[in-house]
Amino acid sequence: MFKSNESHAVARAVATTHSDLLFLANERMRDMFLRMQASSAPEPRILVVDIDEASLSELGPWPWPRERLAHLVEILLTTYGARGVALDIVLPSASDLPGDLRLALLARHGPVVPAQAFDFDVAGTRPQQLRDGRLGGATPAYRGGIPASGYVGNYPALAEATHIGAIGFIPDPDGALRRVPLVTAFEGRHYPALALALVNCCAGKGPLALEDTGLMRVPYRRDWSAYTVVSAADILAQRIAPSSASGRLVMVGSSSLGMADRVATPLAASRPGLGVQATILSALLDRQAGSTPAPWPARALASLFALVSVAGCMLLFPRLSAAASVGLLAASSALWLGLAYVASSHDPDFAPVGPLATNLFLLAVAVPYQWQMAQGRSRHLLQTLRQYVAPAVVEELLRSQEEDPLRPRQRDVTTLVADMEGYTGQVETLPVAEAAQLTRDFLDCLTGPVIDHQGTLDKYTGDGMMAFWGAPLPLDEHADLALDAARAITRRVANLSRQRERAGYQPLRVRIGIESGIAMAGDFGTSFRSIYTAVGDSVNTAARLEQVARDFPHNVIIGPGAVERARRHRFLALGEQLLRGKEKPTPLYTLDTNTNPPATPAAAADTGPLA
Repeated sequence: MFKSNESHAVARAVATTHSDLLFLANERMRDMFLRMQASSAPEPRILVVDIDEASLSELGPWPWPRERLAHLVEILLTTYGARGVALDIVLPSASDLPGDLRLALLARHGPVVPAQAFDFDVAGTRPQQLRDGRLGGATPAYRGGIPASGYVGNYPALAEATHIGAIGFIPDPDGALRRVPLVTAFEGRHYPALALALVNCCAGKGPLALEDTGLMRVPYRRDWSAYTVVSAADILAQRIAPSSASGRLVMVGSSSLGMADRVATPLAASRPGLGVQATILSALLDRQAGSTPAPWPARALASLFALVSVAGCMLLFPRLSAAASVGLLAASSALWLGLAYVASSHDPDFAPVGPLATNLFLLAVAVPYQWQMAQGRSRHLLQTLRQYVAPAVVEELLRSQEEDPLRPRQRDVTTLVADMEGYTGQVETLPVAEAAQLTRDFLDCLTGPVIDHQGTLDKYTGDGMMAFWGAPLPLDEHADLALDAARAITRRVANLSRQRERAGYQPLRVRIGIESGIAMAGDFGTSFRSIYTAVGDSVNTAARLEQVARDFPHNVIIGPGAVERARRHRFLALGEQLLRGKEKPTPLYTLDTNTNPPATPAAAADTGPLA
């Protein structure tokens, strides 16, 4: 992409159809992948001859005499046995006749490819389009191409060369060179790029077949250090071993800062245009050899990944906390980056940022939405459960992130039904205020132990209460916890009874029935009113046992299901009795008051004799 000081302009364009941020984000990500993938393994097919600062210092400043350029080309073709030489140099005007003629003859009859530059000012921003020198090298082998608006050609004799290659590029909005025209169209003719013309001329396999003659993405698979670069002065002085160039395609140009042929690439902010030409040549040789990465439908892969990401997140977000949802998106993004890293070399046009943009949208919209929904469910759960569930149980439910914990489901539960014996006789002689106070005090004696022992308050039944353990959260020792609560209830009622007896009131007695078994626990009701409750045979049995307690001197009557599940309590058998609604007699038990179970933290607070 070197331009001679004799040329008036270089083929650089400022117009592009891609100017949005998403385009640049995709390109920057692909640039990152390129920098990670670029290889420094030697490229044995190409020799780069650099008119560098050392050459200019040794042989004099540019422009060099045409005789010297011709001599350089002859040495490369003869002494060094190069297969072909491309000149990344534009010479629009004649200089010295012998040198001009010698260089032109080499280009006309030998494997030499001069360059000509095209301008792509399709928007017409220049006051006068470039028309300098003469064009040559048009080929009927290709159609299509990128339209050019002007050119800088070569002097007439050199323009008669058999093969001439086009240079010039269309930078992206950030100024980086990522694509080059493989074929340039100008006034109905088609001109191959410099590297393409060199391959067609000298690679030995004829014209390279192209499916797309438009912009080619420069793959940059090899870093600048991968190419064999020699100084032009060393070639002219034949200080380099001939075997170093034998059989290679040679690209002649300049990396000198003074020659102003520097471009920004994905690999570096400033690289010689000569290096880009070597990269294009290497890519075309790979294409000719069939060693380019196999094409993948990476754009379809990106769309599919984005859809799967959205579907997966919508399915999992309701089950995850906000932090876990963010972690899921981070994992999805990391997985996509790995896939995009691999796919980027297989599809030059796919946009790797698409799935990341989708995940960013999910992070900005879906995660806050699901968080708000979770907060709403939590508030509803709190408002509902705090009426009849211990705070520790509510907190555990919120931590569990269980989907709809109030939904009816089968649970193994222990049900406790408690009632005041002789309630009517207790309150009929009392004023209304005292009767109400007695009811509140008695229900307090029932409720406190239930909540303290992780129970779920089902309902109050006037002077009684129903509670159960094992729902909404399963509890391994639900039977023992219910029995602990029963002990605590009898102690509290006994204390309340002694206080009232000292005040001249009648003694109080509580009757308790306890049974365990499978029940349906959940939020039952209608759209107007619902309650969290448990229904099932064991629940009904607990209620029957509470009624049977009136026939025994024991406050607590226990069914066989609770006895079977209890691990920390001992029992006394009371025989069998046919309960209402049962076809067979039910074994009855009560707590053995001569032994005390190991105290739980909640039970330890309830001291006093067991009534």
